[in-house]
Amino acid sequence: MQIGPYHISNRLVVAPMAGVTDRPFRQLCKRLGAGMAVSEMVSSNSLLWGSEKTKRRANHDGETDPRSVQIAGAVPAMMAEAARHNADNGAQLIDINMGCPAKKVCNVMAGSALLQNERLVGDILEAVVNAVDIPVTLKIRTGWDRDNRNAVNIARIAELAGIQALAIHGRTRADAYKGEAEYDTIAEVKSRIAIPVIANGDINTPEKARHVLDYTGADAVMIGRAAQGRPWIFREIDHYLNTGSLLAEPSLTEIRDILIEHLDNLYAFYGEYTGVRMARKHISWYSKGQTHGAAFRDAVNRIETLDDQLHMVHEFFAELIDKQELAA
Repeated sequence: MQIGPYHISNRLVVAPMAGVTDRPFRQLCKRLGAGMAVSEMVSSNSLLWGSEKTKRRANHDGETDPRSVQIAGAVPAMMAEAARHNADNGAQLIDINMGCPAKKVCNVMAGSALLQNERLVGDILEAVVNAVDIPVTLKIRTGWDRDNRNAVNIARIAELAGIQALAIHGRTRADAYKGEAEYDTIAEVKSRIAIPVIANGDINTPEKARHVLDYTGADAVMIGRAAQGRPWIFREIDHYLNTGSLLAEPSLTEIRDILIEHLDNLYAFYGEYTGVRMARKHISWYSKGQTHGAAFRDAVNRIETLDDQLHMVHEFFAELIDKQELAA
């Protein structure tokens, strides 16, 4: 897949997820097979740009190209300024959020709430595209409710405005994350526009990725929740798409090593206090499905220090590995 001057190495993109796709997570997913990753959402409100949270969200130091920063807002001039600000600070792609269903975003008419106003969508897209010399991409949903699936109209507006790739989550704003994603709308959009289309929603296995690519004709798939605690899903899908065979699941030893690498990067990125707290959700995701995982999660979520958190993770996996070796 080609986006502007950037050749994406495969058909796998990490979805932007608030509080999840920080630089340590993006780097890990790329190392484990993702071709591209999109940052957490950055507000177009310039009053927030100096905050530590916003600066961290736009931090791409040492990250492999292309560096994609997602911006959100509802005022064309503010979105244009946000695009310029992030381009000046190292973004190589600007992604526009018109897919987030969160109430706090939609209540200010940003995210997927924008899909109700096609004229404003066009104004925002044109303002951002004209503001920067780097490629601009767009993330949307299929519409704002099931009676108003207007993704085809939005896609045409996007293509005319100069958007260079379009990601579509196969749910409406009203659906949030309920029910199952549908791919008919994505297939229809792909048949109507020439720019790359990235399919998103409920892609959680290599076989599902293959099915969605074949069914929709999409150029790539975008994976979000399925990568939480399982960032190796990208290499599994990439291998399956290339060979038709399934990779073996990672060993407990490798899962432990990936988690420890992830934790070390979180501590270095956030510092001990915030790093320990950011790590809790990741530790919970990595431990899901493991024996005594619930008790471990309950205990580790009370830990306050880096050393204690690492020690508890090492002990948990040591017990799992010992039991597995005894059973072998």
